[in-house]
Amino acid sequence: MRASDADRDRVAEELREHCAAGRITVDELQERLEAVYAAKTYGELETVTADLPEEDLYQRPLPAPRASAEPARRAGGALAAPGDRALWATWAAVSAINFVIWLLVSVTAGVVYPWWIWVAGPWGAVLLVRSFFGGGRRD
Repeated sequence: MRASDADRDRVAEELREHCAAGRITVDELQERLEAVYAAKTYGELETVTADLPEEDLYQRPLPAPRASAEPARRAGGALAAPGDRALWATWAAVSAINFVIWLLVSVTAGVVYPWWIWVAGPWGAVLLVRSFFGGGRRD
């Protein structure tokens, strides 16, 4: 397939970046640029850059850490799941909001039954069990 001027310019720019990164010397850059601007097909362009990476490996995002077969243990011996902190933070925020609403109602209207316990209690118990036994981890 025939290459366009834009294709040759793109490959030339990539070669300049590889030279700036130190992968090729200035002399190699000149030789390769001559070959790039003389290239008529994509195949000829590919042979000029065949020994160079397509992207800068130092600017690639780091790979995500792989989950081991054994769940990690916390200092207290409880098993840790990856999203435990977020779950506990959400529970704490919702529980705090409910407690503040209950407290405001209790202060303005007199002591009211502590209904917020029915929101915080079961949810907290489920999170506690999940944290200790690693419930529902999916690999």
